[in-house]
Amino acid sequence: MRLLIGIDDTDNKESRGTGYNSRQLATAIEQEKLGRVHGITRHQLFVHPNIPYTSQNSSACLDVTAEGIAKDLIHFCRSYMLQAGAEGSDVGLCIAESDRISKDIIRWGEDAKSVVLKVDDASKLARSNHIYLEGLTGTYVGIIGALAAIGLRSGGNDGRFIWLNSEKNLRDIEQGIHTVQDLMKFSGIDVVQPTENEDINLKHRVNLNEWARPLLQQNKAVLLVEKTINNTHYEWKCATKELVKRISN
Repeated sequence: MRLLIGIDDTDNKESRGTGYNSRQLATAIEQEKLGRVHGITRHQLFVHPNIPYTSQNSSACLDVTAEGIAKDLIHFCRSYMLQAGAEGSDVGLCIAESDRISKDIIRWGEDAKSVVLKVDDASKLARSNHIYLEGLTGTYVGIIGALAAIGLRSGGNDGRFIWLNSEKNLRDIEQGIHTVQDLMKFSGIDVVQPTENEDINLKHRVNLNEWARPLLQQNKAVLLVEKTINNTHYEWKCATKELVKRISN
């Protein structure tokens, strides 16, 4: 059974934040043999004075194949996030089977990027679609982002991967030069895509920097690269952090 787990922890200025919590949760799920986490995506939401957030207002979604029943995973994630949530935060948790995510939930995610949404409306939408959504701490405003995360992940064209489950996780691969073939084989990247309309092949070399973040595009992990000129050591380098943020936010 494929499940999407959306979390939003509004955190505080001293805590590690939603991205860190999502990666720690993924590790814990696999250690407890509750499922296999295929990837985690980060989704940028609306930044507005009426929306509580610490620095960037993002939520995260874990893409999981569950080994047992969904209730076991819900209980585990709920307990984990209650413990991991930062003091004073508004932790929201949403868990849904991927084939039960309706167009209305996808639209909710899209709206959460540009509209101030309401907690009551999030609860009503989750109930009408028979999916688990719960505010665990604070004012429960975190359910807005948690629900948005599964909608945006299900839509398949928003945000960027902050973790990929593969033979060599992208965060653990050494910086430096790798062939396109090796990156696709070991890192979980599905596509290495030039920023311009240029030819690239599996034998080409990519200079992997410290901020390689694949985009979620058409439900694939897509690493953007830029052509290098007059370089004998590699043909491509990762797209700049600024460009990746601009596209994925």
